Amino acid sequence: MALTHNLGFPRIGAKRELKFAQEAYWREEINEAQLRERAKNLRQQNWQAQAQLDFIPLGDFSYYDQVLDMSALLGNLPQRACRSASALDNYFRSARGQSAGDNNKLSCEAGALKKWFDTNYHYIVPEFSQHSEFELHSSELLSQLTEAKSLGQIAKFKPVIIGPLTYLYLGQSSDNSDKLALLERLLPVYQQLLQQLFDAGVQWLQIDEPILCLDLDKRWQQAFEHSYQQLKDSAINILLASYFGELQDNLQLSLDLPVAGLHLDAVRADKELDKVIDCLPAHKVLSLGVIDGRNIWKSDLNKLLDKLEPIALKLKERLWLAPSCSLLHVPVDLNSETNLDAEIKNWLAFAQQKLEELQLLAQALNCGRQSVAEELEQNRLALSQRHNSTRVHNKQVQDRLDALKPSIEARQSVFAERNKIQRQQLNLPPLPTTTIGSFPQTAEIRQKRRAFKAGKLSANDYESWIKKEIAFAIKTQEQLGLDVLVHGEAERNDMVEYFGEQLNGIAFSDYGWVQSYGSRCVKPPIIYGDVSRPQAMTVKWAHYAQSLSCKPVKGMLTGPVTILNWSFVRDDQARASTCKQLALAIRDEVLELEQAGIKIIQVDEAALREGLPLRKSQWQDYLHWAVASFRICANGVKDETQIHTHMCYSNFNDIIQSIAAMDADVITIETSRSKMRLLAAFEDFNYPNEIGPGVYDIHSPNIPTENQIVELINKAASNIDIDRLWVNPDCGLKTRQWPEVLAALSTMVSAAAKLRQQLLPKQQKSSGQETQEKEQALV
Repeated sequence: MALTHNLGFPRIGAKRELKFAQEAYWREEINEAQLRERAKNLRQQNWQAQAQLDFIPLGDFSYYDQVLDMSALLGNLPQRACRSASALDNYFRSARGQSAGDNNKLSCEAGALKKWFDTNYHYIVPEFSQHSEFELHSSELLSQLTEAKSLGQIAKFKPVIIGPLTYLYLGQSSDNSDKLALLERLLPVYQQLLQQLFDAGVQWLQIDEPILCLDLDKRWQQAFEHSYQQLKDSAINILLASYFGELQDNLQLSLDLPVAGLHLDAVRADKELDKVIDCLPAHKVLSLGVIDGRNIWKSDLNKLLDKLEPIALKLKERLWLAPSCSLLHVPVDLNSETNLDAEIKNWLAFAQQKLEELQLLAQALNCGRQSVAEELEQNRLALSQRHNSTRVHNKQVQDRLDALKPSIEARQSVFAERNKIQRQQLNLPPLPTTTIGSFPQTAEIRQKRRAFKAGKLSANDYESWIKKEIAFAIKTQEQLGLDVLVHGEAERNDMVEYFGEQLNGIAFSDYGWVQSYGSRCVKPPIIYGDVSRPQAMTVKWAHYAQSLSCKPVKGMLTGPVTILNWSFVRDDQARASTCKQLALAIRDEVLELEQAGIKIIQVDEAALREGLPLRKSQWQDYLHWAVASFRICANGVKDETQIHTHMCYSNFNDIIQSIAAMDADVITIETSRSKMRLLAAFEDFNYPNEIGPGVYDIHSPNIPTENQIVELINKAASNIDIDRLWVNPDCGLKTRQWPEVLAALSTMVSAAAKLRQQLLPKQQKSSGQETQEKEQALV
């Protein structure tokens, strides 16, 4: 009998209940007991939704992030955050930081955010030093076990934790000490936890070690052997879970580890399946992740059964079926979607539907295909309809893609020549100040947008109201003294969703939310067919904003690679082809913005690096088509049009040549949480273009001081020529409140002005700046 289980379930709730509870707690509208009660209700709903599984995950719920949960479990929260009697408050301070102005509490820097492998989920990076010690704090996990006991047999619940090697690997050492040297201090805490769970009645424990899909050197491979030799003495059964890719040179290592079972991502590592089955020790369980936990398309159940039936005959009860990874990365329930086009909806499966697919596979294997013949036929018909749909295939788009030539990617002149023209035309001061694009999305903005979409606000009234918001944003920026302005993006719900809604070949759900980090949820577009741009998407707003100011106003676009990486992408053609279709659509918008008189156009590629394959051997192919896609969309403009791009959480050291090959005139990057350490990539590589390293963290409520910003710009100037530096926040300001934004930007502008006086000789100052200073002196 094949058994079924799940690696993790979406924690946010079908209607984002966790998000609203978190934010209410942070606003002090509810207390800790109320937050915990809402979290308990969500956990129980999730367990009930998975009741048909043979094993239900426990511990996959998190108040913020599962890696931060492990830091709390292991007693490894940063000391600066642990100032409260409330463990939960210390936990949140580790994630979000705390401003000194918050009820006169002591300030605290937020932990660093980083992408979880190649997903759009972010985790809080564990912090280590050579003096780090670990201590078990398991009350949160054990309390969930107590909750679970009220719902059924505890043996049905399978706790989920992050393994010791993955935890160390994902962390960072403040003193550059060897993280692996901490393993001997960490393993006894894991041993203690395993014993506690066994004593509580747990039979199976899932230990996630996704770094097995990475390129590991011999030391880390040997550390796996040592660690699991130490953990094998526990009586608890360990299911070692790897996901997101192939095991490759870690395959035999994974098979040989002394654990009771191994989980393989059979979606992304399907080529390794035969070898795993041939080499699997006779006593081990094999869990196959056959349902895609990263995308939302229906599985081909008949094709899967063709593959699984001979495996089930061989392994019998040692075969477990699961999604490929945690379902954290997909929306909760397709049944919530009442407005989604019926044909497209019939092609999809969200988390709840994926578990139903899992049950159908298990029933077919255990009782024969005839027991689910009707369901299998429905599945076949849905896949056939999708394959043959005229909504999926557009000949004009395909012909345009086929006609692409390399010359479409090139700017008219090299950067040095363009830069002279742009500087003369824009006449900006040294260290020009700007923002990344968005301003706070207030409750009123969201209310007006909802009313317009619901037909309760006319198009004329909505446009008039958006224009007022744009005018307010322009006036505010001029009062602050920013040099390059933005229109604020009041009309945009999301930097990807806004564009996806206006492109052909893309659909949207109403409740297809997934967690990005903390309470931040995103609703990815569904790219189901060939993509094209039927009409202008941003030109009207950008042209209006520019009409309100003599200062340059950036046209703001999201790039093709980011739209691709932050979407649920069609799986019936190469991602490179879909990306280039997006690039051609964005190119049309770029050229129309230029024609409308917009002198600076920012094409954000926030997600360029996160699309990198996990194995370096596969990087070059991805970077080739990703960089080409950016160049296709951005490089058709004249020399005097300045192209900007923005990237998030990017470690540039290993892809710096590809970043340079994008040939953007200005790149802005998130660097404040790393204290500009990310700029180390520019020490050995002579990056030719201009750079705006983020000088304050917009993901935290903390307001930066002038000295903090000055210190960061000074650090940046040690790596990059001062005349090529811009001054800007880390990212867009959509999620912040206006009082925070005004205070932070005012400080940023004053810091830039101070540095112009300190770092730049008078002869470098522009004539415009000298005139401005004379006027200020007269006043």
